[in-house]
Amino acid sequence: MVRILTLIAVLVAVSSVSAPVHAGNDGYVASISRIDRQTRQLMTGSSWRKGCPVGFDELRLVRITYWGFDNEPHRGRLVIHRRWADEIVEVFRSIYDSDFPIRRVRLVDNYGADDLESMKHDNTSAFNCRYVAGTTTWSMHAFGKAVDINPVENPYVDGSHVSPPNGEPYADRSDVRPGMVYERDIVWRAFHSIGWEWGGTWRSAQDYQHFSSNGR
Repeated sequence: MVRILTLIAVLVAVSSVSAPVHAGNDGYVASISRIDRQTRQLMTGSSWRKGCPVGFDELRLVRITYWGFDNEPHRGRLVIHRRWADEIVEVFRSIYDSDFPIRRVRLVDNYGADDLESMKHDNTSAFNCRYVAGTTTWSMHAFGKAVDINPVENPYVDGSHVSPPNGEPYADRSDVRPGMVYERDIVWRAFHSIGWEWGGTWRSAQDYQHFSSNGR
């Protein structure tokens, strides 16, 4: 009943969005649209700037439903490369149907496009025009072709270095807790089904939150 009522409320909320609405009788609702003026203004000078490897025409605003740690459905927004928008809608449908909890899904611009700040708040995010940390190589996030899931429960681990720092209690992957991602679990299978690879199996360091279209 909760999911049915949520479906009705969310359909009303997205009725003004001029984009296909993906809805199911399980309460999952998603939509894909071009980057609207208000969102473009929010992103400009923040997660997007002149010189980024993709322009706004190559990006899409994806609205999805996710199941929270409070055992309630919520709405979130991601910016994804247009090539992968439909697939990401289906990925989050699978994650939602499994009741896998996600803390929050907000544009990184809500955190000043500061990746560390976004991770600290356990924010699941996608597009951010930035380099791979410590390099001048574009991250796959700069193309809208990567998604980070629950960064606190799934931190980046390189030896004794854990990022975000408040993810340190989750660096021990033998202690399975809600929101953690594992190889061949529902989150892994959902991304694997569209050909995306997981940073949790990297050799030199493990990025347990990270999924991308090319595995980097």
